[in-house]
Amino acid sequence: MKKYISLLGMAIMAIICLQSVYAQGRLVDRVVATVGSSIILQSDVEMQYAQYLAQGEKPNDDMKCYVLQQLLTQKLLSQQAAIDSIEVSEAEVDDNLNRKMQVMVRQAGGKERLEEFLNRSLLQYKEEMRSTQAEQLKAQRMQQTIVSTINVTPAEVKQYFESLDQDSLPYFDTEVEIGEVVIKPELTKEEKEQFRKKAEGYRQQVVNGSDFGTVARLYSEDGSAPYGGELGFATRDHYVKEFSAMAFKLKEGEVSPVFETQFGFHFLQVLQRRGEEVNVRHVLIKKKPTSASLQRAKAKIDSIYDKVSEGKLAFHTAAALHSDNNETKYSGGMIMNPEDHSPLIPINRLDKETFTAIDPLEVGQYSKSFLSADQTGEQVYKFVYLKSRVAPHKANLEQDFAKIQEAASQDKVNRKLSEWFEQRKENTFIDINEDFLKCDVLKPWMDETKEVLANK
Repeated sequence: MKKYISLLGMAIMAIICLQSVYAQGRLVDRVVATVGSSIILQSDVEMQYAQYLAQGEKPNDDMKCYVLQQLLTQKLLSQQAAIDSIEVSEAEVDDNLNRKMQVMVRQAGGKERLEEFLNRSLLQYKEEMRSTQAEQLKAQRMQQTIVSTINVTPAEVKQYFESLDQDSLPYFDTEVEIGEVVIKPELTKEEKEQFRKKAEGYRQQVVNGSDFGTVARLYSEDGSAPYGGELGFATRDHYVKEFSAMAFKLKEGEVSPVFETQFGFHFLQVLQRRGEEVNVRHVLIKKKPTSASLQRAKAKIDSIYDKVSEGKLAFHTAAALHSDNNETKYSGGMIMNPEDHSPLIPINRLDKETFTAIDPLEVGQYSKSFLSADQTGEQVYKFVYLKSRVAPHKANLEQDFAKIQEAASQDKVNRKLSEWFEQRKENTFIDINEDFLKCDVLKPWMDETKEVLANK
């Protein structure tokens, strides 16, 4: 292995090589567990363990016990999914494979190096992993179905909270309830032209005979660039309307003209159609704000700020009418905590710019406008409103009901899943290789005879 590959990179390569070797059947494999009509191979366990090491964890043979436990649960779920006719689409499988492979490309240091270690193209590798990925998705869908009807009442939340050890309740740091008005820099037609021309130039290279995939890898500003711009099979509603209209209009092999979406300027080529799905590759040139567009955005948000701070325009109205953040404008500009969907956000979860803006504010005040970044990393101007600030405190029902409700709901979900697995295990043939008999976490999966052997 070359010296310039990091330890993490070496771990990733170990995963890839292990997956590749077992996929080709060049190593003697063995069955380590049987679940109903399905088997789990040693290679399945080793691949998952290699992924554990790739995350920077220290070698720990006990982790293989937990890996096998996860695979056992996956088999039970996927088998029930088949009985219940739960399916996943090819597009879903493609999407998940593409995301995983993007991480692998990044960790490996590029598409070519990844394919070198795989000893095959990424497309070949995707096809080999498709059935495994489909099973994982079906298991996830089955689990969601099992717990889909679960909800907790306020009485259950109170009962759950009172059942906790009151001396060991969590301590919460300062939390804030904040809103925002966001203005994105808008480019004029003339300002956009430089990006359109750039895309047109790359398209002309393809028209003149350059390989589309090579042009995409070299110049595209989309995450699909390492794959030659290929996006995999997807349905019409998977893309924004302008992209879908172009992708589903062209014939196989045809290259589109340059067109604009909210993400920038694209041109694409249809690779293959499959029913209501299409596989395309594309090149994206993003639109970047100019100094003039940033100045216009600053002037616009300062004008809105003046009206709000002077009481001429209510904050929630300003957000609904003017904010460019679609995730907050319809809630009066208020930002929700993504973890528990409550309006209170720990200050250590705020980005540096927002924290700096609200730190000196009193409750009910508005910050001056400041330059920040949106969810996609694009530059925007915003100002924020501090609606409330909660001092550090020990968990209690009055202040932390949403968090406790989330914990109570998760506890109920866990109990429901435990009951489901217990019932399925009683009615499913499960056999585990003797090498794993010493795994405490697997004892609930063993029959009585093997439990006796495991305890010897």
